[in-house]
Amino acid sequence: QVRLVESGGGLVQAGGSLRLSCLSSGRTFSSYAMGWFRRTPGKEREFVATISSSGSTTIYVDSVKNRFTISRDNAKNTVYLQMNNLKPEETAVYYCASRIRAAVATISSSYDYWGQGTQVTVSS
Repeated sequence: QVRLVESGGGLVQAGGSLRLSCLSSGRTFSSYAMGWFRRTPGKEREFVATISSSGSTTIYVDSVKNRFTISRDNAKNTVYLQMNNLKPEETAVYYCASRIRAAVATISSSYDYWGQGTQVTVSS
């Protein structure tokens, strides 16, 4: 059974940083692409970033480019999202997701497994 557990969320002031982690268990982590999404109240879940199984390919939503970095440590079965210069409008529940393919994807329906989410709150 695949399980994804996010951690690292919390309260931060605008301009601050957080690093989210997502620990995967239940299958060979290094074979599959991973992604981060977020959801704010009243809005649909939004793609944030994705990384291929090897880590060689990454894609970001335009609004986070040059501020967020997705990375993975296949030896630790963990994917990370380093978030810098956070903005109040980025307050959301952040979700980790996993594919059953190695290649990246930006739409949520391409992902097969989801974590429970971690709350990120950015105060102004």
